[in-house]
Amino acid sequence: MVTGDKGPAGAFNTNLLKATMKFLDSKRDKSIDIEAVGRKGRDFLRRRFPMAEPRTAESADPPRTAVIGEQIGVLNKVDHALATRIAERVIARYSEGSIDAVYLIFNEFKSVIQQRLVVERVLPIIEVGVSQVQVARDLTQREKEEAQKAAISAGVGMRSSEQKEIDRVAAGFASAQVDYIYEQSPAELFNDLLPKYVGIQIFHALLESVAAEHAARMTAMESATSNATDMIDSLTLAMNRARQAKITKEIIEIVSGAAAQ
Repeated sequence: MVTGDKGPAGAFNTNLLKATMKFLDSKRDKSIDIEAVGRKGRDFLRRRFPMAEPRTAESADPPRTAVIGEQIGVLNKVDHALATRIAERVIARYSEGSIDAVYLIFNEFKSVIQQRLVVERVLPIIEVGVSQVQVARDLTQREKEEAQKAAISAGVGMRSSEQKEIDRVAAGFASAQVDYIYEQSPAELFNDLLPKYVGIQIFHALLESVAAEHAARMTAMESATSNATDMIDSLTLAMNRARQAKITKEIIEIVSGAAAQ
């Protein structure tokens, strides 16, 4: 599970934690080992589940959910080596049979105004190059509108539909059907490439989460700034009214005193 190390970022971390708990509830009859990336997720999970050693293939303990690892402070500068180390660990455990599936829970960055919460299965691999998304949740319309206002206020350019069509056509040039000739056997190639493929998927999830967190934080800060501005305007108006009322009262008192003389 990939969350942020800090806030405020609106509902970025909250939505991730809700999705994680919903996923765990759907797997109550399974033993689940959690690797928490990000301080927010680590703190949330450690209050609910114990820290434990990874289960082995020979373990006969009843099903349980536990946190087996944590990665804190690694999202300021995402390192591919970290993703590779995580991939090597999960591949080794999957190969020895101590786990039967690996899932990634993260926020996918689509654009400044659109992020998608994703639960993606990494192992087992059914088809190379095809994302095995189990659950996906887009932003609500209200969240999209707030993100769009924040993007406009921050001066972030919005991509037009024409630019998207150009990108789609350009992407087609790299997908031509070509019959390549390989020197190594398919088994040897896959043994070398599949671990790298899993590592790239984890690295991709880390990068997507960081980009989505920046977008969510920008939206949250723009909303906070707008709310603070509205509050300042409201309090300034109330102060001016109170001052005007006080001045008016003093003038009335002076005029009334002069009239009495």
